[in-house]
Amino acid sequence: MNRVTITLDDELLAEVDKLIKTRGYQNRSEAIRDLARGGLRQAAESANVNGDCVATLVYTYDHHTRDLPKRLVQTFHDHHDLAVSTLHVHLDHDSCLEVNVLRGKSRDVRHLADHVIAERGIHHGRLVMFPAEETKPHSHGHNGKKHTHLHVRKAG
Repeated sequence: MNRVTITLDDELLAEVDKLIKTRGYQNRSEAIRDLARGGLRQAAESANVNGDCVATLVYTYDHHTRDLPKRLVQTFHDHHDLAVSTLHVHLDHDSCLEVNVLRGKSRDVRHLADHVIAERGIHHGRLVMFPAEETKPHSHGHNGKKHTHLHVRKAG
């Protein structure tokens, strides 16, 4: 086994210590290994979605972080083809929660999510992706305009 040194801020370390007590880990190393495995498993699950997808990107952030709200808005304007909708919630005097509904090629959605989550000031972030496929062009009714939909594929 290799020894690795990491630096955690006081708040994050307090959360890890709380998890240790709650779940009964013997030490911090066991907890960190378990959390790393879970994160790697989650990343692998998202990586298995290929082609078209629909997704949600959820994150919390400190809106006082220099220019972060402005950078986030610009990022989503730059990717307007992927962004369907955004829900913004003020959690307290400093923190906000955003939920973004995205659709498009999974590699593009994943790239956008990775960029957003890596921004300085983002506290927590998670991408949930569902595989989808575009329907054949069709119309509804007598004078309906032809269009397509993204149909979420069933699991299994």
